[in-house]
Amino acid sequence: MAFEKIQMKTPLVEMDGDEMTRIIWQMIKDILLTPYIDLNTEYYDLGLENRDKTGDQVTVDSALATKKYGVAVKCATITPNAARMTEYNLHEMWKSPNGTIRAILDGTVFRAPILVKGITPYIPTWKKPITIARHAYGDVYKNTEALVEKGSKAEILITKPDGTQEKHLIHDYTDSAGVVQGMHNLDGSIESFARACFNFALDTKQDLWFATKDTISKKYDHRFKDIFQEVFDKDYTRKFAEAGIEYFYTLIDDAVARVVRSEGGYIWACKNYDGDVMSDMVATAFGSLAMMTSVLVAPDGTCEYEAAHGTVQRHYYKHLKGEPTSTNSVATLFAWTGALRKRGELDGNSRLADFADKLEKAALDTIEDGVMTGDLAAMSTLPNIQKVGTEEFLKAIQVRLEKAL
Repeated sequence: MAFEKIQMKTPLVEMDGDEMTRIIWQMIKDILLTPYIDLNTEYYDLGLENRDKTGDQVTVDSALATKKYGVAVKCATITPNAARMTEYNLHEMWKSPNGTIRAILDGTVFRAPILVKGITPYIPTWKKPITIARHAYGDVYKNTEALVEKGSKAEILITKPDGTQEKHLIHDYTDSAGVVQGMHNLDGSIESFARACFNFALDTKQDLWFATKDTISKKYDHRFKDIFQEVFDKDYTRKFAEAGIEYFYTLIDDAVARVVRSEGGYIWACKNYDGDVMSDMVATAFGSLAMMTSVLVAPDGTCEYEAAHGTVQRHYYKHLKGEPTSTNSVATLFAWTGALRKRGELDGNSRLADFADKLEKAALDTIEDGVMTGDLAAMSTLPNIQKVGTEEFLKAIQVRLEKAL
């Protein structure tokens, strides 16, 4: 009997991307999605050329569409540097699309490793996933910075609502030129971050750790610590006790030491920059950035799913030359399954959510059967490993998916 395609009631927002991940994106759709789902998406091309062509308006439009429909899936994208300016002949060095989308949605990014038999964490004590919760607004990602001439003076100037002004000396550059940077955050965004973390901890029944450097940053970081504690005391103390989970605050350097010695199994909430760095550390220590889920959760429950890694530039250049590639597509595939599952849950579409579960299992079964891309083959402890190419890997998943369906 022919498979009856799964229908989608509401569209999800599809954000296409760049380089090798863009190639994989289309392969996933062609091999693993459109044969089984009557895919209903509102498509936005966030490839660097189109962002440049639209003055980056397409990125803003995709974020607004995500707010409208509640669920999005995003391909990896290029954040241009000086070399990319020349390579793509850009009009401007456009900001990170992820940063733009996160600022509009005011969400928290949750990243967790995908555990699979045969891939052993580099830290022997880690037995359970460590989920990084990254605040996705402000700090260095919305900074203002400048080069400062010798002999200059840098100050923070605050103009209050009544027009009075308050100045704070940053540094007097009498003896040397230098640099200066201004950062900000908002109480409302910090509170949204805290609530997202507490809610996610309750949903997943995991302890929540939060860490800053409030002993040094006595106003900026201390504000984060205070708001987290106020929100927890007011709305979550009883809920955490009933769920049998704990909220724990410590300094960021102490948190790093505790994480390394732990067995995992908790959520580690980090400020924006800390989360950016620590999520890559955790992903690599568990095995690979290509085996890491990532979802941006907004205060209203809106979710945007993406791969935690970049555009795999080196493999893309090989692909353009017609050379074979063996690129790991698991994180990109899990971005699709996460979005499809969420869309199914919101719409009461159990077939769609069930399909996402079966596709994820087919992917993990493929790897555990010894069929995998080059990056995993290099670190797997399984016997009889079969290293396959980019498209071969997806087709191997399809074989197992067909059996599950």
